[in-house]
Amino acid sequence: MDTWQIILSVMAGVGLSAACGFRIFIPPLIIAIAAKAGHVNLGTEFAWMGSDIALVAFGLAAVLEVGAYYIPWLDNALDTIAAPVAVVAGTITSAAVFGDMSPWLKWTLAAIAGGGAAGAVQITTTVTRGASSAITGGMGNWAVSTAEGIGSIFTAVLAIVIPVLVFSLFVLFVGFLVWKNPAKLYRNWRARKDRLREPPLLTAS
Repeated sequence: MDTWQIILSVMAGVGLSAACGFRIFIPPLIIAIAAKAGHVNLGTEFAWMGSDIALVAFGLAAVLEVGAYYIPWLDNALDTIAAPVAVVAGTITSAAVFGDMSPWLKWTLAAIAGGGAAGAVQITTTVTRGASSAITGGMGNWAVSTAEGIGSIFTAVLAIVIPVLVFSLFVLFVGFLVWKNPAKLYRNWRARKDRLREPPLLTAS
């Protein structure tokens, strides 16, 4: 692989990993479809992802995952384990598209860039779902789940078609996280809301 191909593959891997932060099994499914169509060159050890068995398995897993997030009590339960699983999925997914480079370099990049991208997006979605549950009592979580599913599909597809665009948007996203810190904003919002709910103190006349 020449230098430009390596750069593009890393950008695509980061984009696909970010998509894993929305939904874990949708990006591998899209990779399998793209590999079958000849649009993605998988590394030698990941050639199995382009098989018919992998396509069916990823398709079934994606359907079950998407459906589970529409069950109000189950979506928040899945969020408790989704972060570490998303990091692992992001690492493997990015490594799959990095091509035949040095194994040490491949897995180092996959763990840092791929796992980090998936984890950053997953934490943001968890905070968003927590805010939705607090505001709507879970009734609005279906909208969050729909947005996450669509986001995963579009991010994964664009990561393959226009990796430079997705990578650039992800860099801006990371910059926003560093600047705004959504988790801190959410905690501050909850604190203000709790203070407003407190009954006024009665003073002695």
